[in-house]
Amino acid sequence: MSVVLRNAQRAVPVRRAPLRRALCALRAALGASRFDVGLVCAGNGLMRRLNGAYRQRPEPTDVLSFPFHRVAAGELPRPSCRDEYNLGDIFLGVEYIHQQCRATGEDFDSVLAVTAAHGLCHLLGYRHNTKPEWQQMYQKELEILEELNRLTGASLRPLTAGLF
Repeated sequence: MSVVLRNAQRAVPVRRAPLRRALCALRAALGASRFDVGLVCAGNGLMRRLNGAYRQRPEPTDVLSFPFHRVAAGELPRPSCRDEYNLGDIFLGVEYIHQQCRATGEDFDSVLAVTAAHGLCHLLGYRHNTKPEWQQMYQKELEILEELNRLTGASLRPLTAGLF
Protein backbone atom coordinates (compact mmCIF):
# COMPACT_ATOMS: atom_id res chain seq x y z
CA MET A 1 0.00 0.00 0.00
CA SER A 2 1.07 3.59 0.04
CA VAL A 3 3.42 5.76 2.01
CA VAL A 4 2.29 9.37 1.95
CA LEU A 5 5.17 11.71 2.76
CA ARG A 6 4.55 15.43 3.25
CA ASN A 7 7.16 18.05 4.01
CA ALA A 8 5.27 20.65 6.08
CA GLN A 9 8.30 22.79 6.94
CA ARG A 10 10.87 24.89 5.15
CA ALA A 11 13.60 25.22 7.79
CA VAL A 12 15.57 22.12 6.77
CA PRO A 13 15.98 20.48 3.35
CA VAL A 14 14.71 16.88 3.45
CA ARG A 15 15.75 14.23 0.94
CA ARG A 16 12.34 12.63 0.50
CA ALA A 17 13.18 9.74 -1.83
CA PRO A 18 15.69 8.02 0.53
CA LEU A 19 13.38 8.62 3.48
CA ARG A 20 10.44 7.09 1.59
CA ARG A 21 12.56 4.06 0.58
CA ALA A 22 13.69 3.58 4.19
CA LEU A 23 10.12 3.81 5.49
CA CYS A 24 8.91 1.27 2.91
CA ALA A 25 11.71 -1.15 3.85
CA LEU A 26 11.03 -0.72 7.57
CA ARG A 27 7.30 -1.25 7.06
CA ALA A 28 8.07 -4.45 5.11
CA ALA A 29 10.41 -5.65 7.89
CA LEU A 30 7.47 -5.27 10.28
CA GLY A 31 5.27 -7.37 7.99
CA ALA A 32 2.99 -4.37 7.44
CA SER A 33 3.49 -3.61 3.73
CA ARG A 34 -0.21 -3.93 3.01
CA PHE A 35 -0.98 -0.99 5.31
CA ASP A 36 -0.85 2.70 4.42
CA VAL A 37 1.22 5.05 6.55
CA GLY A 38 1.55 8.83 6.58
CA LEU A 39 4.80 10.63 7.32
CA VAL A 40 4.87 14.39 7.94
CA CYS A 41 8.17 16.25 8.17
CA ALA A 42 7.43 19.07 10.60
CA GLY A 43 9.17 22.14 11.94
CA ASN A 44 9.57 23.10 15.58
CA GLY A 45 6.39 25.18 15.67
CA LEU A 46 4.08 22.35 14.57
CA MET A 47 5.86 19.81 16.78
CA ARG A 48 5.57 22.18 19.77
CA ARG A 49 1.81 22.56 19.18
CA LEU A 50 1.20 18.83 18.70
CA ASN A 51 3.36 17.85 21.65
CA GLY A 52 1.55 20.40 23.83
CA ALA A 53 -1.89 19.29 22.68
CA TYR A 54 -1.35 15.51 22.92
CA ARG A 55 1.36 15.08 25.56
CA GLN A 56 1.03 18.31 27.58
CA ARG A 57 4.66 19.13 26.76
CA PRO A 58 4.66 22.37 24.72
CA GLU A 59 8.16 21.92 23.33
CA PRO A 60 9.51 20.56 20.05
CA THR A 61 10.38 16.87 19.90
CA ASP A 62 11.83 14.40 17.41
CA VAL A 63 8.82 12.17 16.71
CA LEU A 64 5.13 11.83 17.48
CA SER A 65 3.05 8.88 16.31
CA PHE A 66 -0.71 8.75 15.90
CA PRO A 67 -1.89 5.15 15.41
CA PHE A 68 -5.04 4.44 13.43
CA HIS A 69 -5.60 1.21 15.42
CA ARG A 70 -5.00 0.25 19.03
CA VAL A 71 -2.98 -2.96 19.05
CA ALA A 72 -0.77 -4.79 21.51
CA ALA A 73 2.97 -4.48 20.88
CA GLY A 74 3.90 -6.39 17.77
CA GLU A 75 0.38 -7.20 16.63
CA LEU A 76 -0.79 -6.16 13.21
CA PRO A 77 -4.20 -4.54 12.97
CA ARG A 78 -7.11 -6.67 11.79
CA PRO A 79 -9.00 -4.33 9.47
CA SER A 80 -12.66 -5.06 8.76
CA CYS A 81 -12.73 -3.08 5.49
CA ARG A 82 -10.37 -1.57 2.92
CA ASP A 83 -10.45 1.89 4.51
CA GLU A 84 -8.95 0.47 7.71
CA TYR A 85 -5.69 -0.70 6.08
CA ASN A 86 -3.90 2.22 7.67
CA LEU A 87 -1.24 2.19 10.39
CA GLY A 88 -1.55 5.89 11.16
CA ASP A 89 0.64 8.96 10.91
CA ILE A 90 4.18 9.75 12.03
CA PHE A 91 5.31 13.34 12.54
CA LEU A 92 9.08 13.72 12.35
CA GLY A 93 10.39 16.88 13.97
CA VAL A 94 12.99 17.39 11.26
CA GLU A 95 14.02 20.84 12.44
CA TYR A 96 14.56 19.51 15.98
CA ILE A 97 16.38 16.42 14.64
CA HIS A 98 18.60 18.61 12.45
CA GLN A 99 19.52 20.78 15.45
CA GLN A 100 20.41 17.65 17.45
CA CYS A 101 22.50 16.27 14.59
CA ARG A 102 24.43 19.52 14.32
CA ALA A 103 25.17 19.31 18.06
CA THR A 104 26.18 15.62 18.02
CA GLY A 105 27.74 15.31 14.55
CA GLU A 106 25.38 12.48 13.59
CA ASP A 107 24.27 12.05 9.98
CA PHE A 108 20.89 13.76 9.51
CA ASP A 109 19.49 11.32 6.91
CA SER A 110 20.47 8.33 9.05
CA VAL A 111 18.82 9.80 12.14
CA LEU A 112 15.65 10.48 10.12
CA ALA A 113 15.48 6.79 9.13
CA VAL A 114 16.08 5.63 12.71
CA THR A 115 13.48 8.05 14.04
CA ALA A 116 10.98 6.84 11.42
CA ALA A 117 11.61 3.26 12.61
CA HIS A 118 10.87 4.39 16.16
CA GLY A 119 7.65 6.06 15.02
CA LEU A 120 6.56 2.96 13.09
CA CYS A 121 7.07 0.81 16.18
CA HIS A 122 4.81 3.17 18.12
CA LEU A 123 2.13 2.76 15.43
CA LEU A 124 2.26 -0.98 16.09
CA GLY A 125 1.73 -0.71 19.83
CA TYR A 126 5.30 -0.57 21.12
CA ARG A 127 5.95 1.72 24.07
CA HIS A 128 8.90 2.60 26.30
CA ASN A 129 7.32 3.74 29.57
CA THR A 130 8.82 0.86 31.58
CA LYS A 131 12.05 -1.09 31.28
CA PRO A 132 10.32 -4.26 29.95
CA GLU A 133 8.43 -2.18 27.36
CA TRP A 134 11.64 -0.43 26.40
CA GLN A 135 13.47 -3.76 26.02
CA GLN A 136 10.71 -5.10 23.77
CA MET A 137 10.66 -1.94 21.64
CA TYR A 138 14.45 -1.79 21.46
CA GLN A 139 14.59 -5.39 20.20
CA LYS A 140 12.00 -4.68 17.50
CA GLU A 141 13.78 -1.51 16.40
CA LEU A 142 17.07 -3.41 16.29
CA GLU A 143 15.47 -6.17 14.20
CA ILE A 144 13.94 -3.87 11.58
CA LEU A 145 16.99 -1.61 11.41
CA GLU A 146 19.20 -4.67 10.83
CA GLU A 147 16.99 -5.52 7.84
CA LEU A 148 17.31 -1.95 6.54
CA ASN A 149 21.08 -2.14 7.10
CA ARG A 150 21.20 -5.40 5.13
CA LEU A 151 19.36 -3.77 2.22
CA THR A 152 21.30 -0.50 2.21
CA GLY A 153 24.72 -1.27 3.66
CA ALA A 154 24.12 1.23 6.47
CA SER A 155 24.87 0.60 10.15
CA LEU A 156 21.89 2.17 11.88
CA ARG A 157 21.13 1.58 15.56
CA PRO A 158 17.88 2.08 17.52
CA LEU A 159 16.88 5.50 18.74
CA THR A 160 16.08 4.25 22.24
CA ALA A 161 19.58 2.94 22.96
CA GLY A 162 20.47 3.59 26.58
CA LEU A 163 17.03 4.86 27.60
CA PHE A 164 16.97 2.71 30.75
